[in-house]
Amino acid sequence: MRLGDLTKMFPAASSRSNAPSEIRDSQPSGDMIRLRNIEKYFEHGVTRTFVLRRVNLEVKDGEFVSIMGPSGAGKSTLLHLIGMHDSAWAGEYYFLDLPVHKLDKKKRAELHKKYIGFVFQSYHLLDHLTVYENLDIPLSYRDVNRKERESLVCDVLDRFQIVGKKDLYPNQLSGGQQQLVAVARAVIASPKLILADEPTGNLHTSQGQEIMELFKRLNSEGTTIVQVTHSDRNASYGNRVIQISDGWIVKD
Repeated sequence: MRLGDLTKMFPAASSRSNAPSEIRDSQPSGDMIRLRNIEKYFEHGVTRTFVLRRVNLEVKDGEFVSIMGPSGAGKSTLLHLIGMHDSAWAGEYYFLDLPVHKLDKKKRAELHKKYIGFVFQSYHLLDHLTVYENLDIPLSYRDVNRKERESLVCDVLDRFQIVGKKDLYPNQLSGGQQQLVAVARAVIASPKLILADEPTGNLHTSQGQEIMELFKRLNSEGTTIVQVTHSDRNASYGNRVIQISDGWIVKD
């Protein structure tokens, strides 16, 4: 299945003029993401097991970053933290110059729904929704009107060649088909940032290559991408590799 034409339908990411007032009023630093002394740990009685240790990281707007390291190193934990899925950590996190560490749960949810798309190895599709409805969800978060949502979803279904699957539920799809839907859902609303956790892990080699070429094209058009991967080949599509081990960034 060829996906090379998919990005033709995706316009550049939302401009700063559409951002919440806190973002519009802040002075741009050139960094989309800034982490300062980030730490995360679990407590077991009087013992602390650290998952992330003193992480300092900047990701500029438009970068394509790959986070690599052995299993259990903290890669996915860091990705979830960046995606604002996890709030149990210490340190400072700035996203689009906004201090995430000072925001309440509602404001964090607003940020990640409006500006971040996710692609995970385990798909994370909603089992009780059809393919069409799964694609519609991120558009509803961004207050896209119904007519435009219908147009965007239909266009994505056509370009991913899954029109015939639109009324099926995730458990009626193969693993590869579910991942295609997950990628389509992540990019349908043109997020400023895509976070991908082993995005090709459950795909055939040719399908995985097409997904990575799509990410590369989206990045060339301005979308920032941060992926977790064990694959040197997937990492080669980006312009920066960060190595993490035992929760520490050991190479950047």
